Amino acid sequence: MVPLTMAKAGETVMIRKISGKDEVRQHLAELGFVVNSDVTVVSGIAGNLIVQVKDSRLALDKTMANRIMV
Repeated sequence: MVPLTMAKAGETVMIRKISGKDEVRQHLAELGFVVNSDVTVVSGIAGNLIVQVKDSRLALDKTMANRIMV
């Protein structure tokens, strides 16, 4: 398992684990980041990512992206 920040642009990966406090995990789940779901990295600049989850595109900062293990 590696953090989401290690995925390359255009790559689709499956979420294996989400770490952090309960509030953080709940917030990410509400955005669509749930274990065993696919995420596509659209682009990344300096560790900050734009990802596609289901039918939505979201921006994640480096700290949040590091909590999502793929």
